[in-house]
Amino acid sequence: MTEASTSRKNIPLLDLKAQHRHIRDEVLNAIASVVDSQHFILGEQVTRLEAEIATYCSVKHAIGCASGSDAVLLALMAAGVGRGDKVLTTPYTFFATVGAISRLGATPVFVDVEEETFNIDPRKASEAMRTVDGIRVVIPVHLFGGCADMELIEAAAKEKNIWVVEDAAQSIGSEWMGRRAGSVGQIGCLSFFPSKNLGAFGDAGMLTTNDDALDKKLRSLRIHGAPKKYYHDQVGVNSRLDALQAGVLSVKLRYLDGWSAARRRNADLYREFIKELAVPVRAPEEKIYQTRHIYNQFAIVAERRDELQAYLKEQGIATEVYYPLPMHLQKCFADLGHRQGDFPISERLAQTSLALPIYPELEASDIFEVCKAMRDFFAK
Repeated sequence: MTEASTSRKNIPLLDLKAQHRHIRDEVLNAIASVVDSQHFILGEQVTRLEAEIATYCSVKHAIGCASGSDAVLLALMAAGVGRGDKVLTTPYTFFATVGAISRLGATPVFVDVEEETFNIDPRKASEAMRTVDGIRVVIPVHLFGGCADMELIEAAAKEKNIWVVEDAAQSIGSEWMGRRAGSVGQIGCLSFFPSKNLGAFGDAGMLTTNDDALDKKLRSLRIHGAPKKYYHDQVGVNSRLDALQAGVLSVKLRYLDGWSAARRRNADLYREFIKELAVPVRAPEEKIYQTRHIYNQFAIVAERRDELQAYLKEQGIATEVYYPLPMHLQKCFADLGHRQGDFPISERLAQTSLALPIYPELEASDIFEVCKAMRDFFAK
């Protein structure tokens, strides 16, 4: 593509209006169907979506809940996590991963991430599971739409009888060695926050499992621990999926593979243009075990990241930093006793990573414009 073929325009980080234009009638019909039924909590729409998600994720069961954050919390509750337990995960993640651990009175145990994938380092994770006493669960986070490498994690977890709870909030449809995210561990956790590849019209989440007993337990936990109305076998939470959200998601699910394919195409274009224009940034590359990456985010690594972001904003190009402060340095986790330097890769990525627009409706000329703007910044 030549520079003369591009023109200046604002490029948002995500354009949900562009997505909605193509499916508006179908979505509104689905919403109208729920409104006419006057059945708004769980019910037929939710049951249908659960079956569709179970099939899509290659699992026996999917259990709807109110959010991706609740999905992680419910998964840990089902695993029996409580005070005195430890849960292993990464400090380079969204707050909900670690917040759920602390809410149950358990202790987060961190290992660093891999610089190239942003995901938990499987060697460090497997070592921690074998050497740190009291670890009850490991939560590998499949960040930005690419699966963590699960081989060593699975092996160590099996050896030590540790539960694997996959945080697949950003990775529905992604694959590790041909296995769908959320189908590898005992439980998978999905988020349908509007910015996700499969986004609702508000908060919504889902749990996945191949275990029949866990399916029943999770369904009970999401309605106050009551397998039968008004009879409570355990203390659960109120985390039921709205039928309105289920109706919207069922419509969108039919388009998800096409949207994810477009995101992968856009990622390839970014890599092509970054190379063609000799932009001095590191673009994400897919690992051989990531047999299907769905690019919820396209996060580059760049020196002078904050200056670059400010420059792109001046050019009308929106970006986002995921995440500016790792969990071990957050004020609310100060009691864990961590300090700067404990997890250097997570800290470095927090200072250098920048998510670029990657949404399916993005045009090739938009991607070229983003890359050209980055080149111009570094040429100054």
